[in-house]
Amino acid sequence: MDSKLMAKLLRQALAEREIDVSHSDCLELVARQFGVANWNILSARIEASVLALAPMPMPEGWVNGSVRSDGFFRMGLDPDHPGCAVIESTPIADHTTESQFGTMSQSISAEPYRGASIRVACQLSSEHLDGAGTMWLRIDSQRVTALRFSNLLEMKDVPLTGTRDWADYTITMDVPDESASVHYGFLLQGRGLLRARNFSVERVETVAAPPDRQAYRHEKPTNLGFSAN
Repeated sequence: MDSKLMAKLLRQALAEREIDVSHSDCLELVARQFGVANWNILSARIEASVLALAPMPMPEGWVNGSVRSDGFFRMGLDPDHPGCAVIESTPIADHTTESQFGTMSQSISAEPYRGASIRVACQLSSEHLDGAGTMWLRIDSQRVTALRFSNLLEMKDVPLTGTRDWADYTITMDVPDESASVHYGFLLQGRGLLRARNFSVERVETVAAPPDRQAYRHEKPTNLGFSAN
């Protein structure tokens, strides 16, 4: 993005050494430094990068919920697919750690769902995703303590990778009485593009949890003296 400035500084440095090189020749040298054949190719790549960094309009009710505002991701309404939202990595993204991710999210009151369960569903698709794409759901208490959380990342073959067509995703959680807020959205971890559509949120009756597996064989301590009978 600073190629023209680099060419200017290069020309100045060479002039200080009594080497006369035109600005256009310096542009060509900078292009070669970036590994492309000429300035025209590099200029076209710069123009494409500018477009790829341009912000997208955010749909009403949704926010950029990313932990870091580092410019690695842009998100909002998909300009090419009406009714869809999109998160995509930008040309400056440098995903060297798994902690770098972009997410679009929405936060609502937990009150209508207390004493029951909440089911959040959506459809996701991906393009050239080198990482993972998934939805997530979190339930917080008044003290912003996460009571429930899932992003499906630990489930084998569930998060999207590579290029995948639309797939259905659903997370259902019970909502404790002390719940204050519900947060949900979709996230991209790594490089690539992730689309979302058809989000739905509904209250469902809490399904009785299966009984815990009995991890013990006796109700009380037995035969601690190792008797034969």
